[in-house]
Amino acid sequence: MSELLSTTDVLTGGQFLIRDSQPEDVFIPEEFNEEQLMIKQMAEDFLQNEINPNREMIEKQAPGLTPSLLKKMGDMGLLGAHMPAEYGGMELDTNTNTIISDVFGALGSFSVPFAAHTGIGMLPILYFGTDDQKTKYLPKLITGDLKAAYCLTEPGSGSDALNAKTRADLNSSGTHYVVNGQKMWITNAGFADIFIVFAKVDGDKFTGFVVDAKSPGITLGHEEDKLGIKGSSTRQVFFENVQVPAENVLGDVGKGHLIAFNALNIGRYKLGIMCIGGNKAVLKMAATYANERHQFGQPIGHFGAIKYKIAEMAIRNFAAESAAYRTSQLMQDRKIAESALGKPFGQSMLEAAEEYAIECSILKVLGSEVTDYCVDENVQIHGGIGFSEEYPAARAYRDSRINRIYEGTNEINRLLMVDQLFKRAMKGELDIVGPAWAVQKELASMPSMEKLEGVYAEETKAIADFKKIILMTAGGAAKMQMDGKLNLKEEQELLMNCADMMIDLFAAESMLLRVKKLANREKSHPQAVYDAMLQVYFHDVTARMQKNATDAIASFATGDLLKTFLMGLKRFVKYPPVNVKEKRRAVADVVLLAGGWCF
Repeated sequence: MSELLSTTDVLTGGQFLIRDSQPEDVFIPEEFNEEQLMIKQMAEDFLQNEINPNREMIEKQAPGLTPSLLKKMGDMGLLGAHMPAEYGGMELDTNTNTIISDVFGALGSFSVPFAAHTGIGMLPILYFGTDDQKTKYLPKLITGDLKAAYCLTEPGSGSDALNAKTRADLNSSGTHYVVNGQKMWITNAGFADIFIVFAKVDGDKFTGFVVDAKSPGITLGHEEDKLGIKGSSTRQVFFENVQVPAENVLGDVGKGHLIAFNALNIGRYKLGIMCIGGNKAVLKMAATYANERHQFGQPIGHFGAIKYKIAEMAIRNFAAESAAYRTSQLMQDRKIAESALGKPFGQSMLEAAEEYAIECSILKVLGSEVTDYCVDENVQIHGGIGFSEEYPAARAYRDSRINRIYEGTNEINRLLMVDQLFKRAMKGELDIVGPAWAVQKELASMPSMEKLEGVYAEETKAIADFKKIILMTAGGAAKMQMDGKLNLKEEQELLMNCADMMIDLFAAESMLLRVKKLANREKSHPQAVYDAMLQVYFHDVTARMQKNATDAIASFATGDLLKTFLMGLKRFVKYPPVNVKEKRRAVADVVLLAGGWCF
């Protein structure tokens, strides 16, 4: 495997921290080919023709509407775009599937049943099902004749999923497992035909099952009255002596955690993408209103305070989108490499998602938090009208809040990305010790007086410095733990600081690679607009890097050691000051003229 990856030069998960990438390594939206643009148009047509006219009915959960819309998607091939052709799927590449998720970020409440069905509902069977299970279920899931739900969370186990109390006991004849327990917050529960259920065999072996939703002994709670995403079905599911055929065990008994965690990796990735797509719809809403609403004799979009909000929404989403399509290409490259080794389609997908678990968590956190910024400022731009349920700004505001909670809370995802980084380093899969030691040696030497030259030289150096900041901070904390002076498991605040720096680094580098690549391509706007977004983002990231690193270092270092670290930090936050006011105004003018997202 290592030989193949070295020849194809596929960046491994988390390696962005210690290895440089080049513009030619990344995929950007400006590179969509003709087929991808056709798929994008098909998804947009479905949004326009099937979702937009039915939004109010979807919100009210009109009987049969959501299942019928899912069936229409199945008939168009949209439910199986990521599925193998042998089961009726379209077997599209990762980038094209990313485009579909991007467009469908504007589905509103309907994005939830779509994502649950195509992600955590179907992927466990593709990843871990037997040939018989795949043949039995996948074709009908792809066409929409069957709808799926995923039953993991329980009243006493949310983030701590392995603490589930639902039991599965094999009957005396060995033909069926008898399932008893309760699940909650189950998306699609009201109309699902099959459930992916997690239960403990004999009370201790966490295991996955495919369960017929119409089995005797299954009852549903009432529809939850939620803050947002009201158009999605969310109910409790109760299991009382439910007979599940032994052949419906998914994967191996006692290995259900592999199913749960791997399904969530791709779920986090897709959630991040859909947040980014939703942000584009919100930006259009905000820009349209800013152009149409007049106060003091002119459109409110002419005022600097509004331009700041419009520009910031665009800049943050541009960075997140750059990170998303970069990750999409990484997973596509990895999938190709795995397939070249003779691994089947589903296995290649699984291993690609597992490899980039860190990046998937980054995208989930980044996308959902950019969304929260966008929907909040959209309400603010709309003023009092934004607070009225008669207008879509309020609904977008409510719908967005769940994104920071499901698919693993953002806090859990922050902890996971740092934990994954350290685990990979301990296993020898990721060498951060050598680079961290190099940073320590650099701090002991005189600062370089070399003058920066070339286009984007300041930004290129800033990326290198951001990596040094993270390595210095994380390396220092790891050294304290090895010396017995720190227990990182009890230092969540420090780990959150490190996670935030990792997120900022990945987004900033992805944005730089995209802007560099755009410099040599035909594009929609003058390069100065992309440069303006880049400079504003780097200006702000530099400040956040300094703050997060300072907070982290001060939480474990004192005295001379603290002074040494902070002096070193000052060497790595030298990005030059930027006239962010003028840069943001330039970006806002482009967005307002276009009436929304135009990048």
